[in-house]
Amino acid sequence: MKILVLNCGSSSIKFQLIETDVEMIEADADRTIARGSVERIGTDEATLKVTVPPNPTRSTTEEILDHQAALARAVAALKECHAVADIAQIQAVGHRVVHGGEQFAASVIIDDKVEEEIQNCVELAPLHNPHNLRGYYVARKVMPQVPQVAVFDTAFHQSMPARAYIYGLPYSYYRRYHIRRYGFHGTSHRYVAYRYRKIFGLEREEANLITAHLGNGCSITAIEKGRSIDTSMGFTPQEGLLMGTRCGDIDPAALFYIMSKDELTLHDMSTLLNKFCGLYGISGESNDMRDLMAASARGDEQAKLAINVFCYRIKKYIGGYSAALGRVDGLVFTGGIGENAPAVRALACEGMEELGIQVDADRNAATLGKEGEISPQGSRIKVMVIPTNEELLIARDTFRAVRGLPNPH
Repeated sequence: MKILVLNCGSSSIKFQLIETDVEMIEADADRTIARGSVERIGTDEATLKVTVPPNPTRSTTEEILDHQAALARAVAALKECHAVADIAQIQAVGHRVVHGGEQFAASVIIDDKVEEEIQNCVELAPLHNPHNLRGYYVARKVMPQVPQVAVFDTAFHQSMPARAYIYGLPYSYYRRYHIRRYGFHGTSHRYVAYRYRKIFGLEREEANLITAHLGNGCSITAIEKGRSIDTSMGFTPQEGLLMGTRCGDIDPAALFYIMSKDELTLHDMSTLLNKFCGLYGISGESNDMRDLMAASARGDEQAKLAINVFCYRIKKYIGGYSAALGRVDGLVFTGGIGENAPAVRALACEGMEELGIQVDADRNAATLGKEGEISPQGSRIKVMVIPTNEELLIARDTFRAVRGLPNPH
């Protein structure tokens, strides 16, 4: 089955065309036929990029004024690049949807009821769900006969026990407003946990893992026998680890103090927390770990501090989730930073030998943007780098949903 995977943003659409079926999933032989993006939608300088491996990327700049036109143009480009002979060969569309609330613990075909439930979650993810829904609306218009499937970032974490997701607020706020820990990046955490088990030939019940998705947004998850039992992001993606521009864990009273001192509105504070904190806020220079590493090497003390705070937060969560799991078999790094920053991985694991976590310096340095073990040979806990592939998992979930097959986590 050829599946179009969509990730729709406010002014962009990212897409991949992936072929998969039962046999291909079992053999881990799914095929990425094409990938691409449409950026700066709504302008006369929108950029359409399409790559059909092994050919070079084709890029055009043209007027694309709305998302429907963008998707129609992207689908036409797939035909122009011979990724498909006919648009009718696209048999399903899988949509990344950030928030599914408590309603969805698995991926589902979108019908009127599912659409309504996703709409109900907009107030929980106002920066993401409206755009994810827009992707569904335009795909339904461009390809009206094709089944559409929603794959939720939050679904994997619905297995968390109440002790992990309930906040220390009056319980009425949970009952009335559903305020609780939801967690995000679930598709990424689920993929790398699956891939870890595949590498070592393990069943779901045979592996307890800690998975760290480190990019501009960062989260870490404790996975017991294939099920998420705790994760660092909370009611929103603000909680947990230090991130590119988000502060992560903080005393909430500090925010009231800042608002009072600087006379900030709620909107001002939301902008501060989402755009000007984290690595960028501490360093005063950049939210890009590569820039901060270079600045630290030049002797920039604030850049060095930002890196140290970032790594220390990761270390604390690794320790906490080791306690929550009781037995840890593997630690996995993924995401842009997790896959490409050996220094961050080394600092995050430094001094954790008593917990069974060690990093081999040579293996670590040699593992950049590729799959590999970075712990010493024979280590009790395998420390791995596994590039994430959320699009592949979305395609597989879409195939299973359309075929009515169970969706294993």
